[in-house]
Amino acid sequence: MDSGTHLVMGLGLAGLASVDPVVASDQTVYAAVLIGTVVGSQAPDLDTLLRFKGNAIYIRNHRGMSHSLPAIAIWTLLITLLLQLGFNFGLPWAHIAGWVLLAVVIHVFTDLFNTYGTQAMRPFTKKWISWNIIHIFDPVIFTAHVIAIALWALRAFDPAALFPALYALLIVYYVWRTISHRMILRRLPKLDDQHEPEDDYMIIPTISLYDWNVVKQRGDGSYVIGDLKQGRLRWIDSARCSSHPAVERSKQDISIRSFLSFTSFACAEVREHSWGYEVRWCDVRYRHRKQYPFVGVLLMDSDYKTLGSYVGWLSDERLQKRLRMNTY
Repeated sequence: MDSGTHLVMGLGLAGLASVDPVVASDQTVYAAVLIGTVVGSQAPDLDTLLRFKGNAIYIRNHRGMSHSLPAIAIWTLLITLLLQLGFNFGLPWAHIAGWVLLAVVIHVFTDLFNTYGTQAMRPFTKKWISWNIIHIFDPVIFTAHVIAIALWALRAFDPAALFPALYALLIVYYVWRTISHRMILRRLPKLDDQHEPEDDYMIIPTISLYDWNVVKQRGDGSYVIGDLKQGRLRWIDSARCSSHPAVERSKQDISIRSFLSFTSFACAEVREHSWGYEVRWCDVRYRHRKQYPFVGVLLMDSDYKTLGSYVGWLSDERLQKRLRMNTY
């Protein structure tokens, strides 16, 4: 989820902590839990600081180890210890650690539902887990939290009743979205008049509750990109991946390896220039304004030696400017 949603979730969990008698009966403990749930709901995304080391390192590691099983324990222990230090070790360890743990776990768990996903099962596997069920910013989840927090701040409702009701409704919402996702995937072959037995479909959530982006991978490895709106499927673009020798050579570059480690929906095209080759990888899951802004680009001379590279999110116009800087 986005940072704003994680923030309101942290505040919401602090409200939910009202059901804990030890927390609710002591304002000092409640203040510590509030800090702990807010910090815990943000902590796994501290790997955003890796941007300072370059986009390739950031993309390879974001939502990786910081969202893993060991990291969940480390974040919980670290935040709990810092809170104990800040409050002179006068806090009930189990209750503080429990609420911090819940905040960290919910952060990692909710991130599994969007397209970006996480490596939540490390160290057992480095596989990216992304269920493609909830958009990275979901207006229902965000708005429901904001309303509940506002009612709590205005003292219009008892938080011990308000926040359990909020999270019960959100559990129902997540279940509904999951069931809808599965039902739509089953229906897609029937909606597609170009369907072939070897076609494989993926649907990607949008900010709309009922509209989805669709990616179809054909048996030959090419992709067709479209959307599903109001129950109607339409195809709007296609991508055929190049088999040029420069494509294979590009996979040896550390930046391109970072890009490919993140996605299994990458497609490459090669552009030949007077100075060599431009290999452009794009992630076909992300299409915006007729472009694919999540790219990995490698510039090589005619002997396949690297001239420059870029990995990250850019519009086509900004990418061309950056590439021109690398070739002159």
